Amino acid sequence: MVESKQFAEELAHVCDDKRAENIVVLNMDNVSLVADYFLICHANNERQVQAIARAVKEMVEKNGGSIQVMEGFEQGRWVVIDTDYVVCHIFHKDERSYYNLERLWGDAPQMDIDLGNESNE
Repeated sequence: MVESKQFAEELAHVCDDKRAENIVVLNMDNVSLVADYFLICHANNERQVQAIARAVKEMVEKNGGSIQVMEGFEQGRWVVIDTDYVVCHIFHKDERSYYNLERLWGDAPQMDIDLGNESNE
Protein backbone atom coordinates (compact mmCIF):
# COMPACT_ATOMS: atom_id res chain seq x y z
CA MET A 1 0.00 0.00 0.00
CA VAL A 2 1.24 3.47 -0.82
CA GLU A 3 1.82 6.22 1.72
CA SER A 4 -1.45 7.75 2.96
CA LYS A 5 -0.84 11.25 1.52
CA GLN A 6 -0.14 9.84 -1.93
CA PHE A 7 -3.13 7.53 -1.57
CA ALA A 8 -5.38 10.51 -0.73
CA GLU A 9 -4.12 12.31 -3.85
CA GLU A 10 -4.76 9.26 -6.02
CA LEU A 11 -8.29 8.97 -4.63
CA ALA A 12 -8.87 12.66 -5.42
CA HIS A 13 -7.84 11.99 -9.02
CA VAL A 14 -10.20 9.02 -9.22
CA CYS A 15 -13.05 11.23 -7.99
CA ASP A 16 -12.06 13.95 -10.44
CA ASP A 17 -12.06 11.45 -13.32
CA LYS A 18 -15.69 10.68 -12.45
CA ARG A 19 -16.53 14.39 -12.50
CA ALA A 20 -16.78 14.94 -8.76
CA GLU A 21 -17.02 18.60 -7.84
CA ASN A 22 -15.27 20.75 -5.23
CA ILE A 23 -12.83 18.04 -4.13
CA VAL A 24 -11.28 18.82 -0.75
CA VAL A 25 -8.76 16.72 1.16
CA LEU A 26 -8.35 17.50 4.84
CA ASN A 27 -5.25 16.42 6.75
CA MET A 28 -6.70 14.88 9.90
CA ASP A 29 -3.31 14.06 11.45
CA ASN A 30 -3.55 16.25 14.54
CA VAL A 31 -7.33 16.56 14.54
CA SER A 32 -8.81 13.06 14.63
CA LEU A 33 -7.78 9.47 15.21
CA VAL A 34 -10.37 8.23 12.71
CA ALA A 35 -8.17 8.57 9.61
CA ASP A 36 -5.11 10.34 8.24
CA TYR A 37 -7.20 12.20 5.63
CA PHE A 38 -10.80 13.02 4.82
CA LEU A 39 -11.68 13.39 1.17
CA ILE A 40 -14.86 15.36 0.59
CA CYS A 41 -16.56 15.90 -2.76
CA HIS A 42 -20.00 16.04 -4.30
CA ALA A 43 -22.01 15.24 -7.40
CA ASN A 44 -25.26 16.62 -8.76
CA ASN A 45 -27.34 13.42 -8.68
CA GLU A 46 -27.52 10.05 -6.95
CA ARG A 47 -26.26 8.04 -9.93
CA GLN A 48 -23.15 10.16 -10.20
CA VAL A 49 -22.52 9.84 -6.44
CA GLN A 50 -22.75 6.05 -6.86
CA ALA A 51 -20.42 6.09 -9.89
CA ILE A 52 -17.78 8.02 -7.93
CA ALA A 53 -18.13 5.65 -4.96
CA ARG A 54 -17.84 2.62 -7.24
CA ALA A 55 -14.67 4.04 -8.84
CA VAL A 56 -13.12 4.68 -5.40
CA LYS A 57 -13.91 1.12 -4.29
CA GLU A 58 -12.45 -0.35 -7.49
CA MET A 59 -9.27 1.72 -7.19
CA VAL A 60 -8.72 0.73 -3.57
CA GLU A 61 -9.21 -2.97 -4.29
CA LYS A 62 -7.10 -2.83 -7.48
CA ASN A 63 -4.20 -1.46 -5.40
CA GLY A 64 -4.42 -4.22 -2.81
CA GLY A 65 -6.33 -2.21 -0.22
CA SER A 66 -9.60 -3.05 1.42
CA ILE A 67 -12.74 -1.15 2.20
CA GLN A 68 -13.38 -1.19 5.95
CA VAL A 69 -16.86 0.35 5.69
CA MET A 70 -19.04 1.59 2.84
CA GLU A 71 -22.32 3.19 3.90
CA GLY A 72 -25.05 5.03 2.00
CA PHE A 73 -24.38 3.62 -1.47
CA GLU A 74 -27.97 2.52 -2.15
CA GLN A 75 -29.45 5.96 -1.45
CA GLY A 76 -26.64 7.86 -3.19
CA ARG A 77 -27.05 10.95 -0.98
CA TRP A 78 -23.95 10.63 1.25
CA VAL A 79 -21.63 7.69 0.70
CA VAL A 80 -18.93 7.16 3.31
CA ILE A 81 -16.04 4.90 2.35
CA ASP A 82 -13.46 4.03 4.99
CA THR A 83 -10.24 2.86 3.37
CA ASP A 84 -8.43 2.84 6.72
CA TYR A 85 -6.08 5.76 5.93
CA VAL A 86 -8.55 7.94 4.03
CA VAL A 87 -12.26 8.34 4.72
CA CYS A 88 -14.09 9.45 1.57
CA HIS A 89 -17.29 11.45 1.91
CA ILE A 90 -19.09 11.53 -1.43
CA PHE A 91 -22.14 13.75 -1.18
CA HIS A 92 -25.12 14.69 -3.25
CA LYS A 93 -24.75 18.45 -3.71
CA ASP A 94 -27.72 19.25 -1.43
CA GLU A 95 -26.45 17.04 1.41
CA ARG A 96 -22.95 18.49 1.27
CA SER A 97 -24.06 22.05 1.90
CA TYR A 98 -26.34 20.88 4.71
CA TYR A 99 -23.70 18.89 6.63
CA ASN A 100 -20.77 21.23 5.79
CA LEU A 101 -18.00 18.91 6.98
CA GLU A 102 -15.30 21.40 5.99
CA ARG A 103 -16.62 23.76 8.65
CA LEU A 104 -17.16 20.98 11.19
CA TRP A 105 -13.52 19.90 10.77
CA GLY A 106 -12.28 23.48 10.34
CA ASP A 107 -9.15 22.81 12.42
CA ALA A 108 -7.87 20.39 9.78
CA PRO A 109 -5.59 21.93 7.14
CA GLN A 110 -6.56 21.42 3.50
CA MET A 111 -4.10 19.53 1.35
CA ASP A 112 -3.14 21.14 -1.95
CA ILE A 113 -4.02 18.84 -4.83
CA ASP A 114 -3.27 19.62 -8.45
CA LEU A 115 -6.08 18.12 -10.47
CA GLY A 116 -5.16 20.10 -13.56
CA ASN A 117 -8.64 21.62 -13.93
CA GLU A 118 -11.21 23.76 -12.18
CA SER A 119 -13.18 21.05 -10.32
CA ASN A 120 -11.38 21.53 -7.03
CA GLU A 121 -12.07 25.23 -6.74
